[in-house]
Amino acid sequence: MAAAPDAIERFGRLATRLPFVRGRRPEPLPLTLDRKRIYVLPTRIGLLVAALLCAMLVGALNYNNNPGLMLAFLLAAVVHNGLVMAHLTLSGLQLSSLQAAPVHAGEPLAVSLRLLGGRRARSGLELLDPAGATLRFDLPAGADTELQALLPTQRRGWLPLGRWRLSTTRPLGLVRAWSWWQPDTRVLVYPRPERDGPPLPGALDDGRPQSRPQRSGEDVHHLREYRRGDAPRQIAWKASARLDRPMVREYESGSGRDVELDWLALSGLPDERRIARLTRWVLDAEREGRRYRLSVPGTMLGPARGAEHRHACLRALALLPGGTQ
Repeated sequence: MAAAPDAIERFGRLATRLPFVRGRRPEPLPLTLDRKRIYVLPTRIGLLVAALLCAMLVGALNYNNNPGLMLAFLLAAVVHNGLVMAHLTLSGLQLSSLQAAPVHAGEPLAVSLRLLGGRRARSGLELLDPAGATLRFDLPAGADTELQALLPTQRRGWLPLGRWRLSTTRPLGLVRAWSWWQPDTRVLVYPRPERDGPPLPGALDDGRPQSRPQRSGEDVHHLREYRRGDAPRQIAWKASARLDRPMVREYESGSGRDVELDWLALSGLPDERRIARLTRWVLDAEREGRRYRLSVPGTMLGPARGAEHRHACLRALALLPGGTQ
């Protein structure tokens, strides 16, 4: 659970909204931190130490106490060096890559980040993800590290990965140095599959295929009369005009029966329900090892099966209108 930000940290977040602050817009990878995008502010303890130093300085000046002045300036130099070291802890860090595999809406998205530290050892680093969770880690000199973050997903479509903050309070904890990153990277979120939906078209309730030939494949088998639920593109218009009744092409595949997943066949459902049901059927067809064809507005995929075909079908469903995050 993320800790509540203090007043100094809230002020720092407000300062990042200024137009000259880096990290406000998406940027391509790799990203390298330099002095132009690292910001430093005191922590609450740092403010307390600054107040004590001011009190020591005023008291020493008032009583003309040279040892007190020397101690106050010595402590101020230590605080200043801690500020510089905190800045150097972030300077030169590089975000080299950011990757995430697609997941279904509602599932946590596992994001993998790779950081390169360069020649300087870095300790006490904190990475704040867009969901508000903090990852703490150290980075030895000359090494790189791979971090895993979990982001929530709500809707299908492209998910921008948002702004990430890398910060540190080392070595003294008196100041916080931080920088914001907003990678120009999007991750695809698949639609949420329907729960307890009907079986695949052409399958019995127990999942066994029906004896009736499927209406998909490569080779035309024969013509038959139109049945309710047949896709309009399967109608043989010339034969229907000649026989004066609607006729449909019946297909037969040489490698087995194919499954037809047609958007128009679910016209009685709302669009999101259609997408959820077709997503469930794509997963069921893959699990059963069956070839399937997906037909959605503007796209026809298959018949085929396998990881690439599954991804292409789920991508087409995810990018249908109305799913932008």
